[in-house]
Amino acid sequence: MAITGINGTLDWGIQPLDYSGSNLVGTFYEYRGNYLKSANDPLRYQLQWTGVSGLTEAVEPSLANYSSGNGDVVNVTFKVKVSMDSAGGVWREIGVIKKSRDIANKRYDDGVSAYGHRFTVDISQLVSDELSYSLCPINKGTWQNGQYSDPFYGGMNGGLTMQDNVLGNSSAMGNPVSNYNVSENGTFKRVKVWAYAEVINGDGEIVSATGSISSNTITVINSVNQFERDSVYYATQFFHDIYGVNLTNPRRFNTRCPNWYYNDSANKVAYNKKVRIDEEAEWLQWYVRRTYNGDAGEGGDYYNLIELYGETFTADGLSENTFVLADFTRLLDTQDGTHFAHEQNRMLVQNVSPTFINANAKVPQDSSSGGVPMTCYTTSISPITASTHRYRLYFRGHYLSTASSTWVSKIHSATNWYEIDREDEKNAYDFVRFHWLNSMGGIDSYTAKRDVVEGLTISRDVVERKSGDRTWYQNDTSGGTALNDLMYISDTMRGGDIYKGGREVTNVNAERTQSVYTEPLNKSVAKWLEEIMLSPNVWIEMDTDATKMGNTTNPYLRPSTKEYIPVIITNSDVETVNQAEGLVRFNIEYALSHKVITQRN
Repeated sequence: MAITGINGTLDWGIQPLDYSGSNLVGTFYEYRGNYLKSANDPLRYQLQWTGVSGLTEAVEPSLANYSSGNGDVVNVTFKVKVSMDSAGGVWREIGVIKKSRDIANKRYDDGVSAYGHRFTVDISQLVSDELSYSLCPINKGTWQNGQYSDPFYGGMNGGLTMQDNVLGNSSAMGNPVSNYNVSENGTFKRVKVWAYAEVINGDGEIVSATGSISSNTITVINSVNQFERDSVYYATQFFHDIYGVNLTNPRRFNTRCPNWYYNDSANKVAYNKKVRIDEEAEWLQWYVRRTYNGDAGEGGDYYNLIELYGETFTADGLSENTFVLADFTRLLDTQDGTHFAHEQNRMLVQNVSPTFINANAKVPQDSSSGGVPMTCYTTSISPITASTHRYRLYFRGHYLSTASSTWVSKIHSATNWYEIDREDEKNAYDFVRFHWLNSMGGIDSYTAKRDVVEGLTISRDVVERKSGDRTWYQNDTSGGTALNDLMYISDTMRGGDIYKGGREVTNVNAERTQSVYTEPLNKSVAKWLEEIMLSPNVWIEMDTDATKMGNTTNPYLRPSTKEYIPVIITNSDVETVNQAEGLVRFNIEYALSHKVITQRN
């Protein structure tokens, strides 16, 4: 759609995503060709009004230029909309920004004003308010939405608490679950901006021009980039566009844990992430834009299967078992019900914990007539055994070649490595399992095991009230017969009231405080774990009577007796590098977000 009713032309100047034929050529690295953006980085949009003789930024719009229904541009209105549809078919408006032209620019050498007018806004604050997090329930494979196979609503997401007073009315008692009280997935959104112009007519009135123009569509996630260190701010290497194989520039999962390498080389990985055999929630989260196999003529360029491929190893480095996890594929769009569609544009999540793997892993598919998983995976396997020392995982696509009638697989990610931690828990104290929203917009986890401390921080609101009479007791002169007992009013016995007042506690405020130490950490792991201190959303796992009730009531919704309990990290400082001491340990201090509930007086 175009804008009509204006003098000259109005077109995009700056936008977060653009291509090689745009005004951004030569201005920004890769023409800002990254489809995935951080909501916490600047998201600038600019329209340029040009095509009018003599128009510079020093020239004011004039009613005298109104002719044949066309006028000078005075304002531009930007309508910001978001969608969860991979194709962006349904848009929801989240904000409207009306902008007059930017402050005029002048050449540094001769003072000449820049050609045309520019209208620039930054929508990042609007968009960041749309994003938070989405937790997958402990011991589930991926986000699930009842009968729906889509990622729109995620798992336990961090959107605003909905007004929870709606029941359906299709039955006499109403439906137990309300479709009105669901907020969209908090991890990602599709974003598009529509621009509308206002012009000055011959009567000096500000009127709307006809039509609008829209920007390219981007996906934003709740990540955080540090300008001095992160190449992700400038390029695309952290995110998956499944097209061809490029292991020299791998697509990484949404974590900064250093347990990865470009390929499956076990000798070059910086760190084997330790996971306990009984852990039920270890997550890999990643973004997928497109799915192509890149081999035209080989049965088309669609994938039949997409999976996380895993392999276990003994302490001697010998291969034990191979397996696949593909729960996340229920979040992907399909083509004709037998292949995965090209455009996906969404965040995926998969449970890769030892407990979940042994209960749900499948034997890799070697031959098939096609079809979409999980129906293609027919044989289960428990690949992690008593002799397993570590395992690896990477993301790959799989298609059936029409030329050779064999399966062809293509790797599309770095390989992540995990080591089984078989240390027994202490009898007196449980280990503390942390989960947190990491700087890549995913969920990370770590188990701290040393020097657990628990306590309470307490304060009291005290008021002084009139005391009861403590100086005398009423004498029993009635003889104490049953009839005379009725002279006393219950057990209040006026006088001798020393059980009450004068200073009284009206309210007790209490927080349950805890702390735990990590293992000694090398520099790369310490730099990763500092995110626990920086994250706004941190949880610990707890197994209590209350969390067990959820599992008993609905084991499909809560398939574990453990639950996420939110905590607030209370550390004011943390030491991540100490050259003199060598390895460092973190003392993680935290308080439960749910305050200790006490009575009011």
